[in-house]
Amino acid sequence: MKVYNTLSKQKEQLLPKLPQQMKIYTCGPTTYNFIHLGNARPLVIFDTIRRYLEYKGYRVTYIQNFTDIDDKIINRAREENMDPFELADKYIGEYFRDADALRVKRADVHPRASEHIPEMLEMVKVLYEKGIAYEEGGDVYFSVRKFRGYGKLSGRSLEEMLAGARIGVDERKHDPLDFVLWKAAKPGEPAWESPWGMGRPGWHLECSAMSIKYLGFSFDIHGGGSDLIFPHHENEIAQAEAYTGSAPFARYWIHNGFVTIDQEKMSKSLGNFFIVRDLLQEWAPEILRFFLLSTHYRSPLDYGSGSLKSARKSYNRLANTLELLDGITDGKQDAAVGRLSKDAEAFRDRIAFCVAKFEKAMDDDFNTALGLAALYDMGREINAFINNKDFVPTPAVIHVLIQARQSYQELLDTLGLLPGEKRELGPEYLEGIREIALSLQDKAGDLLQSPLPQDPQGILDILISVRQEARAQKDFQLSDQLRDALKKEGIILEDTPRGTRWRLV
Repeated sequence: MKVYNTLSKQKEQLLPKLPQQMKIYTCGPTTYNFIHLGNARPLVIFDTIRRYLEYKGYRVTYIQNFTDIDDKIINRAREENMDPFELADKYIGEYFRDADALRVKRADVHPRASEHIPEMLEMVKVLYEKGIAYEEGGDVYFSVRKFRGYGKLSGRSLEEMLAGARIGVDERKHDPLDFVLWKAAKPGEPAWESPWGMGRPGWHLECSAMSIKYLGFSFDIHGGGSDLIFPHHENEIAQAEAYTGSAPFARYWIHNGFVTIDQEKMSKSLGNFFIVRDLLQEWAPEILRFFLLSTHYRSPLDYGSGSLKSARKSYNRLANTLELLDGITDGKQDAAVGRLSKDAEAFRDRIAFCVAKFEKAMDDDFNTALGLAALYDMGREINAFINNKDFVPTPAVIHVLIQARQSYQELLDTLGLLPGEKRELGPEYLEGIREIALSLQDKAGDLLQSPLPQDPQGILDILISVRQEARAQKDFQLSDQLRDALKKEGIILEDTPRGTRWRLV
């Protein structure tokens, strides 16, 4: 496996520190608001990286923090007349609601900054005693020029950083490049005792302290968005390596690209962001996840009005193939092997080639875009094999299809895109399907007289019942009208011996 390491600026072989183990730390959210789509991208990307490493047989220890004490939290709490920790608790809960919907697996540990003050104070004390940190007015600063490797992650020289520094921001600094480790308490803010008086940690300090606590020094992967490379991750490295006196703090640094709106970074400060909670009211979570995986993680991902419609269409192709397999294999886990025909043997080999193609894509810096392409190839092979005019579902053929289904499911699950046991219409279909139902109320009798359900699947179930009743009454005009209206919404009805089934296009 190869991964692009921001530290070395090149792809490297991904070799764990300990055999078949992988220790990963990723920077989590600052808990003062709902997450937006740009926040969601690293959550989904690093969840997928974790899933793929587990697929490859690694025992993964995954840590993702919560910043629950920060200027933004304090300011927002003041605006809402809340305790800062109550505000953080509220948005940690909201985070889990959104992350769970996006199928982001829970980390092994979700450490909170406020619960690790002793570890952070210990790090500041050591840096202070080494003369790498200094105190001014109760604030403790890291002296950047005393750490020789500063700038190695971002590739910036001290001169470049100095040119961009605003000297007037904090005149207590000995050097404009220095950054705060510990902040003196201000009235009304949360604070803890320290050798320099009451105060609280600087933002950069928490991740260094917590990652070392849970993963040890020189762990395998540190991840986050590319906006964190400088100064956050650069400062993490400086603190941690100056604290221990050795390097590297983390062995591989992985950073995802931005989600953009018309090629401009999505952010709360710019006001051009889309809250995940709002998007989940309009789109199924698997569509959002698919969109976030549709390009290579290091590339920018531009969000536009048609982005999720395109993602829905592409995802439906994957899900429809799985439904076709489920229907043919009838949910069986195995079948008699028997003697395979040459066509069935060739099909089995082509499926194995698609699996290998998926792994090759993901082994090359976790390329989910090419991984999805391999899944589409597999889907085409499955559809062509089943829909061939000479197809005969012998026990041996069913055995091969069960194996194909298992491989297909496993790869979808590795990307976090495996449909649930019972697939239902997402909220993006609600408006269109409600309009169909309302337009038929005069023709459909009692079935559509009661208040309509609030979910699209409930409405679709009623419309299918209406169509079945129309067919039973030989009202084929209404039956065809309903079928054609649903087709325009991307919902295809198919009449089978087991009843009417639906699929999406």
